[in-house]
Amino acid sequence: MAVTLVLTACGGVVGQPGGGAGHTVDAKLAGSLSAEDAAAAADGVNAFGFDLHTAVASDGDNTVTSPLSLSVLLAMVAAGAGGDNAEEMVDLLGLDGPRDTRNAALLADLVGTDDVTLAIANSLWAAEGHPFEDDYVSFVQAAYGATLDEVDLDSQDAADAIDDWVDERTEGRIDEIAADLGLPDPQAVLVLLNAVYFAGTWTTAFDEADTRETPFALPGGDEVGVPTMHRIDAEGETSFGDGFQMLRLPYGDDERFGMEVLLPDEDVTLDELLDDLDAEVWRNAVDGLETATFSEIALPRFELAWDANLNEVLQSLGMVSAFSGGDFTPMSPADPFLDTVVQKTYIRVDEKGTEAAAVTGGAMASSAPPPFRVDRPFAFTVSDRETGAVLFLGSVHDPRG
Repeated sequence: MAVTLVLTACGGVVGQPGGGAGHTVDAKLAGSLSAEDAAAAADGVNAFGFDLHTAVASDGDNTVTSPLSLSVLLAMVAAGAGGDNAEEMVDLLGLDGPRDTRNAALLADLVGTDDVTLAIANSLWAAEGHPFEDDYVSFVQAAYGATLDEVDLDSQDAADAIDDWVDERTEGRIDEIAADLGLPDPQAVLVLLNAVYFAGTWTTAFDEADTRETPFALPGGDEVGVPTMHRIDAEGETSFGDGFQMLRLPYGDDERFGMEVLLPDEDVTLDELLDDLDAEVWRNAVDGLETATFSEIALPRFELAWDANLNEVLQSLGMVSAFSGGDFTPMSPADPFLDTVVQKTYIRVDEKGTEAAAVTGGAMASSAPPPFRVDRPFAFTVSDRETGAVLFLGSVHDPRG
């Protein structure tokens, strides 16, 4: 049975910047899950996230990914997958099945804080008249708080509405994604979006008066002056891993959320560190954090934006079938394919704290009908449909005459 599309306000939210009404993860579903379920879902997000970052990070280039945003986006896609296609996505994302409800526990737990601003929003944008399975849409709405809008994905109006949704859900830090997804597109049948917005103030702020230009060594050995924040005789949590030291800088009064800075040893390059960094290495360092006092903590002030098409990277990580005719009949009887996955991120770190945003988009498309190119000798008729009479019959070996 194909679902009847119900129009709603653009976008669904698990949590929303500045508050406000919107769709949320189903309370009954989230309430039936445990903290252990949330932690298990987080383990899958982290394992995938470190593999992803290693795959997309180019030597010497700044890279900012959002493991959570991409994991949630792909999990919504996986909920509509079947067969080998589903198995590939489940393995890559660390799910216990294509419709893993543990993500509902993770999302509900993440946004259940007043210590920082954390908003996670999900939405589906379906092509007008295209059939989708009722149980697929119901699951995505319940587990991810996603809303569903029926639009003409081949129109600029729909592309503008999608960009408006992105702009609103990221507080203007990311203002568009439609063009990156190839919209408008007559073959697009479904666009899935996830947005994550984070804003947190340091538990102990940096004094702006102590920010000054400090030498920063570039990968090639040259030094440049960058605005660097300083704290003197500062306390922090630190640990050591193989080839790096970790420092955690917490946000808010509860210190639940924090930034972990991984500084490579003097004889280790950042690219070498990234080659060996995975979720287990990171978790061991976090688990080993202990409070220490530093004569100085110096951290560059920075603002970065990053974006990438992730099609090739995801295929290199083992998610091949989704892009090449894998089974998506649990999503739609028309069996679309995953055409494009894009992520765009933003982060600013300054004396007050951190603001960060990410949007991940996925576009499902229907297979284009085969072309009809008259590029070889052909025959033709001119006929009357009413009587069936052929008025002209011809064969063309050379159209030049």
